[in-house]
Amino acid sequence: MTMDPLVLMTDVDQATERLLSTAERLEPGALTRASLLPGWTTGHVLTHVARNADAYTNLLTWARTGVPTPAYPTPTARAEGIEAGHGRPLSEQIADVRDAHERFADAAAAMTAEAWTFLVPSIGKSAAAVPWARLREVEVHHVDLDAGYTPEDWSDAFALRLLREVATDATPGTAPLILRPQGLDHPVTLGEVTGSTPVIGGPSRAIAAWLTGRADGAGLTVAPDGELPVPARWK
Repeated sequence: MTMDPLVLMTDVDQATERLLSTAERLEPGALTRASLLPGWTTGHVLTHVARNADAYTNLLTWARTGVPTPAYPTPTARAEGIEAGHGRPLSEQIADVRDAHERFADAAAAMTAEAWTFLVPSIGKSAAAVPWARLREVEVHHVDLDAGYTPEDWSDAFALRLLREVATDATPGTAPLILRPQGLDHPVTLGEVTGSTPVIGGPSRAIAAWLTGRADGAGLTVAPDGELPVPARWK
């Protein structure tokens, strides 16, 4: 998967349209049913997807203007926004996700080459990392809607980048793993591996889903033979 933020924005556009298509097929009462995220309804997930787009719009604005514009104005604003919006009617939720995405897309289109290189203090990465972060949010939370879209619908390129990100961002002390996605010549390592570190094999989408808590790992292989370990909690 390309690192070019403008190319990634095309992926974000397409992923958002897929999510909106799923949302438009929901029954109005579906907003109050449980999602795949503990404690969140479908309405919580859709509201979060919208507010997350606004948060990343703020970060791109910061990068373009140089004026500090944090993702959320206060430490509690993220949770407050989700709680305030999750009970709205489905039509309003869908319009909100679409409008928030359009604001994000407009902010990306306004970025200069120099702005993409701006190091955003709150994330410790350049603004060029933001489109990937948004794509990840849309694709993973689309699965969380539990409305027919699953990790099997992820592209191999997305899944491989996702599992590599999980491995790279593992916190110190995380149980080590050696990941062998099918079709990849070299393994992806997580943590401080040793000669006894378990090797997990399977399709990249299945491994990524398992690592991110979106699947139970059924179908993955473990070497040496044994129980599939429990991955560290992600996000």
